Amino acid sequence: MTDPTFDFSRAITRRPALTIAGGLRAEDIGNPDFEGMLTAHKAYVAALKSTGAEVIELDPLDAYPDAQFVEDTALCLPQGAVLMRPGAPSRMGEVNEMAPALHSYYDTVCGIEGPGHIEGGDILVTGREILVGRSDRTDAAGVAELTKITSDWGYKLREVFTPEGVLHFKTDCSLMDAETILSTRRLDASGCFDGYRVLHVADGEEAAANAIRFNTLVLMAAGFPRTAEMLDHEGYEVVEIDNTDCAKLDGGMSCLSLRF
Repeated sequence: MTDPTFDFSRAITRRPALTIAGGLRAEDIGNPDFEGMLTAHKAYVAALKSTGAEVIELDPLDAYPDAQFVEDTALCLPQGAVLMRPGAPSRMGEVNEMAPALHSYYDTVCGIEGPGHIEGGDILVTGREILVGRSDRTDAAGVAELTKITSDWGYKLREVFTPEGVLHFKTDCSLMDAETILSTRRLDASGCFDGYRVLHVADGEEAAANAIRFNTLVLMAAGFPRTAEMLDHEGYEVVEIDNTDCAKLDGGMSCLSLRF
């Protein structure tokens, strides 16, 4: 029996553009290296494919330097896809660029019409509900519009709040299985995961919280040995991917694919 929270047959990714240095970042810690990002992207795609999944690699978009972070453009559920409405004005055009690919695989594609904003990086689908974190990129109106769409599909959606100074809800958490969440202590302290089994990333390794469970694998950023060891001890098969360059654009493992 498959689990829709982590058993996937397809993923959509987008190759990074030569213009990545123009991407958004909360703090300037240097420009990403294009070749380094491309090498990491290839490793990421190879890991997804190793599970038997089909990986759709979309062409780079020079006009949108953040476009490799495809997760922010849509929410993919078994019943249909929902095109998002990014809170960053420079990223609004990425949604129209993603729409044709989703229409190729889904009979039902809805869209957030506005005036609210919501990004996929703030949405965590668990085995029992959809958690949406309010953030600088996702507002109350955007959450309300998504609630209406997903409730018609039988989902319970719960609004939570992202810690101050954290870009997206999933910057600080990820789903390991239907009832298990990997989280930073600061996010878990808010009480948003009450009733779930929560695994904490190691102190000082908060950036490891943005991982993905994809079929049999957990893909996480390299360089966080204590968290990787903990996940291995918990029985997860961990694949570490170099995230050095994506991190300079506030990106992580979940940002780089749409999984369905």
